[in-house]
Amino acid sequence: MTDITVVVVDDHAPTRLGVRMALQGHGFDVVGEAATADTAVEQVRDLAPRVCLLDVNMPGNGIAAAETIAGTSPGTTIVMLTVSSDDADLFAAVRAGASGYLLKDIDPDRLPHALRGVLDGEAALPRGLVTRLMAEFRRRDARRVGNGASRLSSREWEILDLLSQGRSTAEIAETLFVSAVTVRSHVRGIVRKLHVADREAAVRVFRDRR
Repeated sequence: MTDITVVVVDDHAPTRLGVRMALQGHGFDVVGEAATADTAVEQVRDLAPRVCLLDVNMPGNGIAAAETIAGTSPGTTIVMLTVSSDDADLFAAVRAGASGYLLKDIDPDRLPHALRGVLDGEAALPRGLVTRLMAEFRRRDARRVGNGASRLSSREWEILDLLSQGRSTAEIAETLFVSAVTVRSHVRGIVRKLHVADREAAVRVFRDRR
């Protein structure tokens, strides 16, 4: 099986080395590194990795890099890896297109597992931030969810319907004759447009609208 390609972005060289050591040999291949937001965007554009690990606080701003990468390289899954547990950074990262938000004190042995979870559509968030994030989403106006739903494409509605039937990513890919990567990309788009935390929440919105 081909390793999952990763670009690691952090302005602290020892941190990049630590991440590389945690991932190499565990089904991941660190194909690039960067220390600034601009370089991160270039690396992702040139290398097209499956995952980009981004720090929040770095030259050029990690949130800005996440937003640019989400817009220009939709095939790359963005995960923030940072020391910041600030609510504002978390919410900004999610709005920018990040699919996960991990703190740097994560056990290195858990990092590969966390990234695989993100690629499978799970929300990778520290426990302490999950409650705050869910509370924020509950406060969002129901009309905003409705507006988000109106922006879903026909293919996204089709995938959401299949998700509501309990279909796995692989089963949806087989049904629609597309790759699993394409399905995951659509799921990330659905989650962003509906302003929800993960695929399970998206399915709840779908069922409530029927």
